[in-house]
Amino acid sequence: MDPIAFEIFGIAIRWYGILLSAGILAGILLAYNEAKRLGHDPEYIIDLALWCIPMAVIGARLYYVVFEWSYYKGDILKIINIREGGLAIHGALIAAVFTGYIFTRVKKVSFWETADIVAPGIIIGQAIGRWGNFMNAEAHGGPTNLPWGIIVDGVKVHPTFLYESLWNFAVFIFLIIYRRKKKVDGELFLLYGILYSIGRFWIEGLRTDSLMFMGMRTAQLISVAIIAAFAVLLLYRRKKKEQEPEEKEPEEKEVEKQEAE
Repeated sequence: MDPIAFEIFGIAIRWYGILLSAGILAGILLAYNEAKRLGHDPEYIIDLALWCIPMAVIGARLYYVVFEWSYYKGDILKIINIREGGLAIHGALIAAVFTGYIFTRVKKVSFWETADIVAPGIIIGQAIGRWGNFMNAEAHGGPTNLPWGIIVDGVKVHPTFLYESLWNFAVFIFLIIYRRKKKVDGELFLLYGILYSIGRFWIEGLRTDSLMFMGMRTAQLISVAIIAAFAVLLLYRRKKKEQEPEEKEPEEKEVEKQEAE
């Protein structure tokens, strides 16, 4: 398919940018409604997005450029031109989480509760945004004879963008179902990181355009690190919650007060 959707005053508008924008918008709307459902002022989600989104784009690009420096070095125009692709989701997540942490500290709101509110929105945004890779004919796998393979440069290849998009949709559905059952703040976000990384590790092994570090696929290394770190954090937060004294209901407190009198 033509990666250019249309032109405005001679400026090409690419499907890649449209789909990324659609994913971001869907994620913001989802988080906004979730904050409202939980009784929070949802406007702080908009404020959070205004900080995190540009930092995520910068982080995604810097991450990609660092690992492809031999291609980008000495050409600032190539570095800043993101319209044709070249954004790494792990770079975006690292930058967004760091920015979000600073934001919640400044606003004096819970980082972990906020992370749970935005987690389903992040993964649905990723699921939609992956289709931008399809429009750019990138982020695909090696040759395959499977019936759902796609043709790139005359060769039928694994549609790894599709595998990841479907996996992300499945993680999104799980988080939406599980969110009412969570035992501790931060659980949804940590489960998001673990589940996304499990799928990404497998799918990355099929891709032909992986960023590499010392002969290993960078995304797989990061995925393993996230799975391990988030699993430890999740177990720690659950155990810590179990050890906290249970908060008594107001009626129980009133009875104890009357008995003491």
